[in-house]
Amino acid sequence: MDIGFGAPVSGAWATPENLAAFATAAERAGYRSLWSFQRLLVPAGSGMDPVYRSVLDPMGALSFAAAVTSRIRLGVAIMNLPFVSPGYLAKQAATVDRLSGGRHDLGLGIGWMPEEFELTGAELRTRGARVAEYVQVLRALWSGNGEAFDGSFYRIPAGLQAPGPVQPGGPPILLGGMAKPALKRVGRIADGWITSSRTDLSRVGGLIKVVKDAAAAAGRDPEALRVICRGVVRFGEPALGADGQRIPLSGTSGQIRADTSRLAELGVTEVFYDLNWDPQIGSPDADPARATERAGQILAELAPESA
Repeated sequence: MDIGFGAPVSGAWATPENLAAFATAAERAGYRSLWSFQRLLVPAGSGMDPVYRSVLDPMGALSFAAAVTSRIRLGVAIMNLPFVSPGYLAKQAATVDRLSGGRHDLGLGIGWMPEEFELTGAELRTRGARVAEYVQVLRALWSGNGEAFDGSFYRIPAGLQAPGPVQPGGPPILLGGMAKPALKRVGRIADGWITSSRTDLSRVGGLIKVVKDAAAAAGRDPEALRVICRGVVRFGEPALGADGQRIPLSGTSGQIRADTSRLAELGVTEVFYDLNWDPQIGSPDADPARATERAGQILAELAPESA
């Protein structure tokens, strides 16, 4: 089980100083990876969770973190592919991979908020149908073969994007999604699956099975796929669900570590503890100094090397 950490990209702790400090602290503490996420718009009157109300651009944040680190992997979980052309994202991802020395992981989703589709001029109706071809275009551009591509949704004129990524074939492509068609698509075409912040972790074993069965049916090795879980940590007092039971990844460091071990038994290959979802840290209304102090305490308490 690899353990990662959510970069300070949301709310009160998302400052340049903290992004640099927590990136380097996570690397020193033995965390395997550092993760950002995307939110383009908070619609007026939407009442969205605090974590979404003030968010840095994910690729810019990772490029910033690349400059102060040397080993930790840098992932985005996730970028919504309908909002940017594959040609442009291929260039962005190759740049992050190049600047980080081959440490980038690219997580993709299809988006869900109508206002963000309106903002970007994206097509909501065809979002799922575009995924496989979008991934094909990314990999074609990263291959460096310069060949033209003419698909149902996208075209590549003959020519090259340079410089290319450091990792052969480009950054690993990880797909999000909770619906069964999305999970099957992960098994068919992706390098791994990223869970949602809303995932019921008690069901994650069954969701992983859908992914792996689809991979086997496509002639791929199911065990080669990564399964990455966003760990929405509720550190301190255990949080209770509607059934009165403790919500996984809530409570003491010991309880959270035990939950992480259980996820490994279910087939999760990596958990990243994402403190952006903690209202005392990732809300723009939180006290910046207290948010930073709390985040530092949790980073240290859950560090892999202190397990």
